[in-house]
Amino acid sequence: MADVRVTYDETVDAAYVYLTEPQSRAESARMYPCASADIDAMINLDFDEQGRLIGIEVLAASSKLPKYLLQSAERLDTEDS
Repeated sequence: MADVRVTYDETVDAAYVYLTEPQSRAESARMYPCASADIDAMINLDFDEQGRLIGIEVLAASSKLPKYLLQSAERLDTEDS
């Protein structure tokens, strides 16, 4: 199973799932927002210049992602991160 980097900021309840090589610093060239009243959240898809999906931002993450994933995510809301 591949390792996927996930960051989480509990202060704003936002998570980011990186879909690139851990050492890669791919830049987002285009963001596609996916908002729906049906899911009561905002999910943004980031694509690179070649049109490859490089990351997923999930707002209201604590209600949309598994608790274990957020607990194991790299924390952005603490001084230790």
